[in-house]
Amino acid sequence: MGYIIAMAGKGGTGKTTIASLIVRILKEKKLGSVLAVDADPNSNLAETLGLKAKESIGEVLDDIAMHPDKVPAGMSKDRFIEYRVQTAILEAEGFDLLTMGKPEGPGCYCYVNNVLRAVLARLAKEYDYIVIDNEAGLEHLSRRTTRSADALIVVSDASKAGLKSAKRINELAKELEIKIEKRLLIINRADLPTDKLILKELGLEYLGSLPDDENIIKISQNGNSLFSLNNDAESLKALREIGERLWLGK
Repeated sequence: MGYIIAMAGKGGTGKTTIASLIVRILKEKKLGSVLAVDADPNSNLAETLGLKAKESIGEVLDDIAMHPDKVPAGMSKDRFIEYRVQTAILEAEGFDLLTMGKPEGPGCYCYVNNVLRAVLARLAKEYDYIVIDNEAGLEHLSRRTTRSADALIVVSDASKAGLKSAKRINELAKELEIKIEKRLLIINRADLPTDKLILKELGLEYLGSLPDDENIIKISQNGNSLFSLNNDAESLKALREIGERLWLGK
């Protein structure tokens, strides 16, 4: 089974940025096959990875709903959807990308989520690492986009509001009985150590902090890929150290 890393956090914490950097590190380390999953209907994971999404699950479902005649005779609709989603996976250099998206027509958003969940259960057997960039906030947990993960990485800033949100994400994951091996916390854009007493109350294992990086801000503003970030950038070096200590070594 592949090692699943699920990202979570409130909006604006840099969750997608860190997810992209994790994909970059896994690719550079050549630790095996990697699948990046954009499970946020409003996210831009593909852009931060320097890609243009091939076709989203939402678009696949819209197309089949509008053209049911495309389902081959003798093949069930569910099997055809699975096949189409498989072909929607974009193969990049060193990793693949699957985008969730959302239906533009009358299709149910919950159905897109259910399809993604079913596909992930199968793909977990085909990839060594799966990095899931979930929707910001708590909704994705309630919908159980991720039913299990080897590592849940909650991204927060150092504010009281941010840490309160991180605590609530962890509590909800427990309430929903989502199977998680490691519950981890990264403090983003914080140069100073955060109060360890406050961190202890969150119920998350504190990995460390990533410094504020003007280069990442510039890259994001220009809509460029995070693969263009200088190899010796402080934020990237800090994340590599965390990775060596924890999820990269499994």
